[in-house]
Amino acid sequence: MDPMQKVGLIVGREWSFPPALIEEVARRDAGVQVEYVQLGGTSMDEPIPYAVIVDRISHEVPYYRTYLKHAVLQGVTVVNNPFMWTSDDKLFDASLATRLGVPSPKTIALPNKEYVAGIKHDESLRNLRYPLDWNAIAAHVGMPCILKDAHGGGWKEVYVCHTLDELIHHYDTSGLLTMIVQEFIEWEQFVRCMALGQRDVLCMKYDPKHRCYVPEEDHLAPELEARIKAHSVTLMRALGYDMCSLEFAVRNGVPYAIDFMNPAPDMDVNSLTPHYFQWVLTHMADLVIRLANEPRASRNPATGEFLLGRREIA
Repeated sequence: MDPMQKVGLIVGREWSFPPALIEEVARRDAGVQVEYVQLGGTSMDEPIPYAVIVDRISHEVPYYRTYLKHAVLQGVTVVNNPFMWTSDDKLFDASLATRLGVPSPKTIALPNKEYVAGIKHDESLRNLRYPLDWNAIAAHVGMPCILKDAHGGGWKEVYVCHTLDELIHHYDTSGLLTMIVQEFIEWEQFVRCMALGQRDVLCMKYDPKHRCYVPEEDHLAPELEARIKAHSVTLMRALGYDMCSLEFAVRNGVPYAIDFMNPAPDMDVNSLTPHYFQWVLTHMADLVIRLANEPRASRNPATGEFLLGRREIA
């Protein structure tokens, strides 16, 4: 009999998705067991007992991220690759989407407004031009525009600016954050996708004004839905993500990828609603079973191949 393959879960406060995933995988009787990872210090030569680890919280617990990098080096498939997650930001996302042929809003990264102690503006920042040419920035992205944290999520530090004065005011309050300013897409439809395993995509109706999902079948025309799904898979494979939510604003029939740096997407049943939650649960179980039963990766650390993570073959 083949040995039971183990999948580890690293979780935070959420408490509907994790136990549901454990139960769903156990119900499948597929030779895979899901359990919570237990950590109390990690040595540099410590073997990892998991074929797959699903990471839901390392963006808030740095020690977990350290452990996950160690696990990748051991050949564990981590969802999502901690090396790619660490290097991501919203200017990179917009640039990547554009290079891949996925429509994305015009985006500019801004120098920080404030810096940590020890930075002297006249010595440490000699590569920066001052003052910023706000008129040129506004002319490039247009008005209204969006100002938001280049590394943020969850709609935190996001401002819709209708005038240049508003834009400058919100920038002046951004502190140590690195901000981007982005073209505002006045959308006719707003779609949030859940993409899993670099192949499966669920297009969910989402109300960004009330920040809630709207359970509804057939809310997109078939051609538009197919286009959004294709864009989502393209972006997931380029990033090496196996779990992500992506947002598209549809203007004049064109879906613009406005946010897809969400490698720990909200999977709580109370947020997703039972309508969408069941799809997520079913397809996450499919994903971890499939990845756990694949041969464990053997990567030469001398080549840095482990940094790239897993890529789905088209």
